Amino acid sequence: MEIVAAQPEHLDGIARIYRHYVENTAITFDLIDPDPAYWREQLAALDPAKGYFFIVATDDEGKVVGYAKSGKFRDRAAYDTTCETSIYVDPDAQGNGLGKALYGRLIGLLEESPARLAVGGMTEPNPASAALHQSLGFTKVGTFEAVGIKFDKPWDVTWFQRPV
Repeated sequence: MEIVAAQPEHLDGIARIYRHYVENTAITFDLIDPDPAYWREQLAALDPAKGYFFIVATDDEGKVVGYAKSGKFRDRAAYDTTCETSIYVDPDAQGNGLGKALYGRLIGLLEESPARLAVGGMTEPNPASAALHQSLGFTKVGTFEAVGIKFDKPWDVTWFQRPV
C-alpha cells in the first residue's frame, strides 16, 4: 500500500468508492452520486497553506482503496483555521488498518499546516468510525439527533474534534 497526494488519475477510483457509500449506506448524506466535475473541483480546492489536503491509498496494482481529505469547515472567515475531515475506504479493503494509516497521515499533514482544529461528523451507528476517531486523538463533541433523512429513515450524526 502507498499513500500519496490525490491526482487526476485517482478520481475514478475515488468516485467508485464514494458511490458505494452513497448508494448503499447512510455514512454520507449525499442522495445522488456526484458527477465527475465535483471530484475535479474537490481536487482543485486543495490548499496546504489552509490545511486542505486530499490523499489516497493505493494497493500494489495502483488501485485506489481509500481516500481522506480535509477542507473548509464553514464559509465565515473566523472558521478558517478549522478543517472538516473525512475518510472513505473501499469495503473490500476494510479491517486491515488502512483507515488508521490513511487518516493518521491526514492528521500528520494537518499538524504541519496552519490549521488549529480538525472536525469530523459521523452518522450513527458506526462503532468502527468512532473507534478510529478516538484512536487518533479526536474527542466526541456531541450528537445531532435525526439530523438527516436517508432511505426513509432519520439518522443521528456525532461530531468529533481534534486540535492539530
